[in-house]
Amino acid sequence: MNASEKTVRILIVDDEPINAAVLGEVLASEGEILIARDGPSAIEIAVAEMPDIILLDVEMPGMDGLETLAELRSRRLTETIPVIFVTARTEDADEEKGLRLGAVDYIAKPIRAAVTRMRVRNHIRLKRYGDLLQHLAFVDGLTGIANRRRFDETIETELRRARRRGNEISLILIDIDHFKAYNDHFGHLGGDECLRNVARTLEGATNRPGDLIARYGGEEFGCILPETGIDGARIVAEAFREAIAALRLPHPASPTAGHLTLSLGVAALEADEGTSADSLIKAADKALYTAKQTGRNRVCTATD
Repeated sequence: MNASEKTVRILIVDDEPINAAVLGEVLASEGEILIARDGPSAIEIAVAEMPDIILLDVEMPGMDGLETLAELRSRRLTETIPVIFVTARTEDADEEKGLRLGAVDYIAKPIRAAVTRMRVRNHIRLKRYGDLLQHLAFVDGLTGIANRRRFDETIETELRRARRRGNEISLILIDIDHFKAYNDHFGHLGGDECLRNVARTLEGATNRPGDLIARYGGEEFGCILPETGIDGARIVAEAFREAIAALRLPHPASPTAGHLTLSLGVAALEADEGTSADSLIKAADKALYTAKQTGRNRVCTATD
């Protein structure tokens, strides 16, 4: 496996611990293994963790595999996750029903390790091709980084994951100081090149694969920091500010400095059922407003 394949998440759903353990051992080399014992917990994990593929036992007490699949397909976040049924049933009618509901494949028990691994790999390859096409729809055409649509989906996904794990999540909102004046001075082509420079620099200044830099709108950018508190987020924001200042991009029309600068607002939440993406965004936006009102070229937090 190459490095990118290490990030694959495989969710195994089986009410029998021994069956889940055997299947997990077979697929351990394919990525991170997640385990659910029943339908409701499978849905909860799928929503929070967004696995690349789900191997789902058909016969489970309470919510069976068919009901679980129907629920997964009814939700926008999980409707495209490939689901393979793992079952001792061999009747054509059962297989047809599962495929009609949206399963991508069937694996019969007792499982054959080599065949199971190959089927999982093939479906993950197909999913990654689909993910690539989706990724293109999530890229800002001017800067090449994530767009607002990607930002909105990511903050919701990371907030759900933070709620489930009891973690903090932070957000940095970033504004280029006096960008209109920059545009007026250098023209739109110069402004576009400035946005690309800022986007590349911000993306290069992030240290973790899970952190997301996105173009939030116009000359604003957003950075989502999972599993990060306010102190850690402030450090990242200061690194962003310093990285842009170090470019020394001339900005003769700026009353703040002779070069390009940023104002940044930082907020953090300890995620629970009462928190929302909107509340996190509003807190970061308020901090950004404070940074602008108190002189720009600075970082302010929601706790300042």
